[in-house]
Amino acid sequence: MFNKLLFCSLFILILSCNSKQKADIIIHHAVIYTVDSSFTTAEALAVKDGKIIDIGSNNDILQKYTATESMDANGKPLYPGFIDAHAHFVGYGKSLFEVQLYDSKSWNEVIERVKEFVAKNPHEKWITGRGWDQNKFPNKEYPNNEILNTLFPNTPVILTRVDGHAAIANAKALELAGVHLNQKISGGNIETKNNKLTGLLIDNAVDLVRSKIPEATINDFEKWLIAAQQNCFKQGLTTITDCGLMYTDVEKIDALQKENKLLMKLSILLSDDTKNYEKFIGKGTYKTNKLFVNGFKVYADGALGSRGACLLKPYTDKANWYGFLLSTKEHFDSVASVLVNTNFQMCTHAIGDSANREILNIYNKYLKGKNDKRWRIEHAQVIDEKDFNLFGKASIIPSVQPTHATSDMYWAEERLGKTRIKNAYAYKQLLLQNGWLPLGTDFPVEDISPFKTFYAAVVRKDNQGFHANGFQTENALTREEALRGITIWAAKANFLEKETGSLEIGKKADFILLDNDLLKSAEQNLLNTKVQATWVDGKKVFSRK
Repeated sequence: MFNKLLFCSLFILILSCNSKQKADIIIHHAVIYTVDSSFTTAEALAVKDGKIIDIGSNNDILQKYTATESMDANGKPLYPGFIDAHAHFVGYGKSLFEVQLYDSKSWNEVIERVKEFVAKNPHEKWITGRGWDQNKFPNKEYPNNEILNTLFPNTPVILTRVDGHAAIANAKALELAGVHLNQKISGGNIETKNNKLTGLLIDNAVDLVRSKIPEATINDFEKWLIAAQQNCFKQGLTTITDCGLMYTDVEKIDALQKENKLLMKLSILLSDDTKNYEKFIGKGTYKTNKLFVNGFKVYADGALGSRGACLLKPYTDKANWYGFLLSTKEHFDSVASVLVNTNFQMCTHAIGDSANREILNIYNKYLKGKNDKRWRIEHAQVIDEKDFNLFGKASIIPSVQPTHATSDMYWAEERLGKTRIKNAYAYKQLLLQNGWLPLGTDFPVEDISPFKTFYAAVVRKDNQGFHANGFQTENALTREEALRGITIWAAKANFLEKETGSLEIGKKADFILLDNDLLKSAEQNLLNTKVQATWVDGKKVFSRK
């Protein structure tokens, strides 16, 4: 009798196992934030062939599926892979192999970092670096190139400001670029003092020198992107919008992805360059499983920190100075007139209230009311109170970076004054225009961390204690809004919401396991959140040991 019962039990067990559906991965006993339209939560999910095939309770998934890999999440939160709606992935990778000047507290510290870099890399033909910010120096004044000229008389040096809109070049670099006294350039400044070049270049003037730097080899390019990818996966980023690349960069990225060397998914905005228009306009958008070339990045003005942002009224801290547009209004209009007849998005960098007004008016002229073209304004940083409605009127997407608010809050009021600052970094007001708001970092201008993005959006603070009660907290986002901003809304900003950005059946298995619940954790613990593991297309690409 006992043997018969044992046989029956084993038979039922085998039959049960054979009746289960096959999956590649099961994750169970998690708190899964699906970020679907109802913001529902679940306990378990199953993945097959890189896509989510089911999601639900522990019992439902475990009884229905068997898998090659099964993971007990032990109650930890699981989220869709984070998406950065505005960054510079290639530029970030390159910056990892340059002089790191971020958070330098003085020009002397900058110089010391350059000297240390050169000592370790004595054969560099050009010395490049990025990250200095004169607003963090004791006198908050721009430096000049005198020390660089003395230290490196025969080696060209260019050190780019944190925002990429200004740089200091030494005399050798200026010589190689043919920059001279009394030279004028549209959309930029070549600074002089006492009838001498100071080395300071603003906006379009930076390109005079930057264009002379030898083009990177394919090996350099691969090295940059693999390093960038590793850091991004560690932060839970699975898709990134790279804003402003040449078609040659796209070709290299495509090749690396097809060789499975580059697993990061990239949505590309092409630079506003004739060669890019000639290459893509006739062919249309380009899409693979990991790459989507679907827009053009245009620059209306510069940055507020370097006083290149174009304002309606003068800067509060610089008499009679309004900043400037980087191209003519006719140029922006001509780009819009071409792109409106294509499937490409027009995505325009606009910081100052004058620049934003110009672009909003041009967009409204061609979009003619509500639409689904998803044209974007990148940053949308300072908006005149009369112009907010122009976003919603033509379904224009403000693509914002919350850490800009908490980085700039130390000095932004000096530039704008007490009245204008109230309509700057106004993320809640911008969210109300269309009911959704994509969030990014603009790295390497800011840190790559999406947790800092989340924290800045929700708490409106940084980790330094400035503005102890939060910076203009009336424009803070809720935690749910911030999470949507770095997942489904960021996907939607690139027409990718049907395949990623939320954890739903049929979507790509891009998800991350965290050690901390962003929706419930105490405010002071948010920045300490760590990614435990990251999956892209169902493949684990990062795991914290």
